[in-house]
Amino acid sequence: MLQTREHVPSVSELTARIKGMFEADEGLQNCLVRGEISNFTHHSKGHMYFTLKDSQSRIKSVMFAGNNRSLKFIPKEGMKVIAHGYVSVFDRDGAYQLYVDDLQPDGLGSLFLAFQQLKEQLEREGLFDPLRKKPIPKYPRVVGVITSPTGAAVRDIITTIRRRYPVAHILLHPVIVQGPSAAASVAEAIVSMNELAEADVLIVGRGGGSLEELWAFNEEPVVRAIDASLIPIISAVGHETDTTLADFAADMRAATPTAAAEIAVPNLYDLKQHVEQLTARMHRALDGRMREAKQRLRRIESSTVFTRPTHQLQQWQQVVDNAEDRLQLALTKLANSGARQLSHLEGRLLQTSPIERAKRMEQTLLYTVELLQRATADRVGKEQVKFERLLDKLDVLSPLSVMKRGYSLTYTGDKKRLINSIDNVQLGDKVQVRVQDGWIDCTVWGLEEE
Repeated sequence: MLQTREHVPSVSELTARIKGMFEADEGLQNCLVRGEISNFTHHSKGHMYFTLKDSQSRIKSVMFAGNNRSLKFIPKEGMKVIAHGYVSVFDRDGAYQLYVDDLQPDGLGSLFLAFQQLKEQLEREGLFDPLRKKPIPKYPRVVGVITSPTGAAVRDIITTIRRRYPVAHILLHPVIVQGPSAAASVAEAIVSMNELAEADVLIVGRGGGSLEELWAFNEEPVVRAIDASLIPIISAVGHETDTTLADFAADMRAATPTAAAEIAVPNLYDLKQHVEQLTARMHRALDGRMREAKQRLRRIESSTVFTRPTHQLQQWQQVVDNAEDRLQLALTKLANSGARQLSHLEGRLLQTSPIERAKRMEQTLLYTVELLQRATADRVGKEQVKFERLLDKLDVLSPLSVMKRGYSLTYTGDKKRLINSIDNVQLGDKVQVRVQDGWIDCTVWGLEEE
């Protein structure tokens, strides 16, 4: 058994000592580590818990909400990252872990990754669907411009609109186009211009710059404000090679602010030329119509209507006479046809007259009664002859007929059983003898077998 007078530290004291060793190492208090995210959990309070691993080792990591709130991308399972932070010991578990204060994608910029992630999300929601695009008005009265009031972009837009379409009014809403507050400034300006409802079209944009400088136009509030706008929007962010999420959500994308102004308004000079061409076409069309009208007038003046006005009237009179003849003939045919049809109907009416039908039915009834009487008399005679024959047969078979010839029938004393053998009686038995006209009450005095 161990015996020592030295102080034996508790678990907490040992853990604190180990923690102090980590905190004393400057290399572990400001370190970078490359690894793959696994077991990622984003807690409801905002903290991120995950494990960084490579092919041989792993280390538990935590990034608190105050640090991960500024991330431009969303960490995901399996993502390779470079983490910055410090190593310390979690007292409760006695386990060392990495406390991350910054996180960057490994091999891919965080801004570009955030751009791709937000683009995929908004595409799934349908914000970039071409069917949501609104048409750009051809002849706007007021052009709204949302950009920085001091940059070259606003000068290019104003100069181009005044040169191409000076009749249009320009309504400028100055905004911040770069920095942390730029996205909120642009989104609020779009909402404000929609509430004002004076502009027919909006140009939203800025001059060229790096991805970081243009980032405000990749922010979700700006993209959703563009999508929700009731006023058509032309995006004009950066140069032709620059592409932002605002370009995908806008109703029309312009390569530059100058190109946006050219899309927003027509060229007045081109319109004047077009009007002059239409005017010339109208004059040519009117001249042609006038020539055709004059030719028609000359043809009408030389027609028989004017040279011989009664000729046409006489022709129409002839047509009327022919029509009267045809009408008279038709009426005659119709009258004859009606008479024939009336005669035919009278004949059918006589045939279907109730009196005539009653007479015919009476004759039919009398004839039927006569036939029935004849048939009944004939049937009765036949049945009577048949009945008499049956009576003769019955009389021949009747016992009474036999008795008429001197025969009799002998029954027991109660008249219930016929005696047909001497074995059925005994001496002294009472018997009843049935003759033709009655019964004889007898007593058996003797039996003789034959």
